[in-house]
Amino acid sequence: MSSYKSMPLDGNGFPMDAGSYWGNSVEKIITFAGGTTNAIGDYDGTGDPFSIFTVTGDVLVKIYGVCTTDLVGGATIEVGIAGNTAALLPQVADATGIDAGEIWHMTDGTVDSGVEAASVLIEKMVVNGADIIGSIGTANITAGVIKFVCVWYPLSEGASVEAA
Repeated sequence: MSSYKSMPLDGNGFPMDAGSYWGNSVEKIITFAGGTTNAIGDYDGTGDPFSIFTVTGDVLVKIYGVCTTDLVGGATIEVGIAGNTAALLPQVADATGIDAGEIWHMTDGTVDSGVEAASVLIEKMVVNGADIIGSIGTANITAGVIKFVCVWYPLSEGASVEAA
């Protein structure tokens, strides 16, 4: 006996077909305040790593960050999952190089100004409900804001991505 599985739904509740399956997205704004003990950006405090997205089940993701306020502090920064902290957004060696209006994307550790080819949004699979985190190293990020965007598609029944 076979079981019927419904098609995944987009953010508006409509079925997603193979041609339009990137219909779900979620955003999380992270404000760095690493000069405060245990805040996000304090590389040796309890706010590192910091939670960005909560994942349920298995999903395909495309992630990017848009800086809205210049980052301050010569720290490294990366986005991934526990055990592979640069798997989704590669490490940027000096966070002061991330300025307002720049895009941090999946293909390299270089941020780009204003406009970027959609080809930098590589599909990656996140399985077993591995939450998406950011990690800071070597120094604090004492100020700045990044809006992280995750465009996602469910691979398992009940899968989802939500802002943490």
